[in-house]
Parts: sequence; structure tokens; C-alpha cells
Amino acid sequence: MNIGDIRREYTRAELDEANADPDPVEQFRRWLDDAEHAGAPDVSAMTLATADADGRPDARVVLLKEFDQRGFVFYTDYRSRKAAELEANPRAMLVFYWPAVERQVRIGGAVGRIDPEASAAYFRTRPLGARLGAWASTQSAALPNRAVLEADVERLRVRFGDGNVPPPPHWGGFRVTPDEFEFWQGRESRLHDRLAYRRGTDGTWRRGRLSP
Repeated sequence: MNIGDIRREYTRAELDEANADPDPVEQFRRWLDDAEHAGAPDVSAMTLATADADGRPDARVVLLKEFDQRGFVFYTDYRSRKAAELEANPRAMLVFYWPAVERQVRIGGAVGRIDPEASAAYFRTRPLGARLGAWASTQSAALPNRAVLEADVERLRVRFGDGNVPPPPHWGGFRVTPDEFEFWQGRESRLHDRLAYRRGTDGTWRRGRLSP
């Protein structure tokens, strides 16, 4: 297989300024619903791109857990590599890609921790295994082998035998407060539609088309 020969045409839809919502959060909601209705798997999965204090980039896929006009929230171990990078350089870019609808969304902005009570409320909704895992794992730290991790989970299962697992102090949410969005709709011959939103100093959104 020659990877350079892998290509396809994008023909499902178009993106026109006249049909796009003036509010990018609502436009995102519309596209997320479209992707879900189209049967796209893992519609809440997003690439989280960060940079450390020296500007070295990093990226990984995480899950969006809530969003509204305040921003886009995900949860993690505050001792993790991503958390350390966000503390040192509190800006991030989120990227959603939904091949089922031939669409991509990029969202950039400042990042900060959410209220601990909100993190605790979400933690209580997680499955038991995920709650135990948040205690057992020191995310991004070196691990001798998987047996060590599994033993820690079992030890915690005994400790929290009734299933009432409180949120660990090192775990919680981050919110990306967006100041830029880009909506990408695949089109034929690589003449894609790209619509960018930028938040002005007065808090209003300005919208414009970008060249593909």
C-alpha cells in the first residue's frame, strides 16, 4: 500500500455563512447533534493540544463531558503531564473530527480548573471502576507493570467496599474558555468550506470565511 495514494472526495454537505449560527457554541451543538444522528462513533472524543513552558507541543485524545457558553469541560488527574502543561501554559486547542459527516471543529482558548464542587458532582456519576481507577492511577507516571495497577485497584475496592468512593484530591475538571472556533466542512477537489469565529474585545463573535 502506498499511503500517498489514500484519498477520497468529500461530498456530503456544504457550509455557508447564511446557514451558520452566529453563535459558535450553538453551531457546535448543531454539528455535534448531526454527528450523533449520523452514527459517528465517539462523538465526544477530542484531541487536546497543549504546550509546555518551553513551547514544546503535546496532544492526546480526551472526552468532552460538558459544554455551554462558559466553555468546554474535560476531566483528568491534576498530576498528569497534560495538567502540568496547562498549569505552565494555560491555553489549549481542541479538535473534533467526525468522518461520518466529513466535518472538523477546532476550538482554542484559555484554560482553568473548574470549581471543586462541580468536579465532585461529576465524579459521583462515574462507574465504580472509573472512580477506583482515579485513585489507583498516578496518571503519566512510570508504572513497573500492569499487575501493580490492578493490585492497587483491588486494594481500593476493599477499602471502599460499599462503593461510596469520594473524589481524590488530585482529580478534577478543566474548562477551555474559547476565543476562537473554526468549522471545517469537507468539499470536492479539496475546496473545503472553512468558517472562523473570533471573539472581540467586547465579547461579541466575528465570523469570516477562510481559504481552504
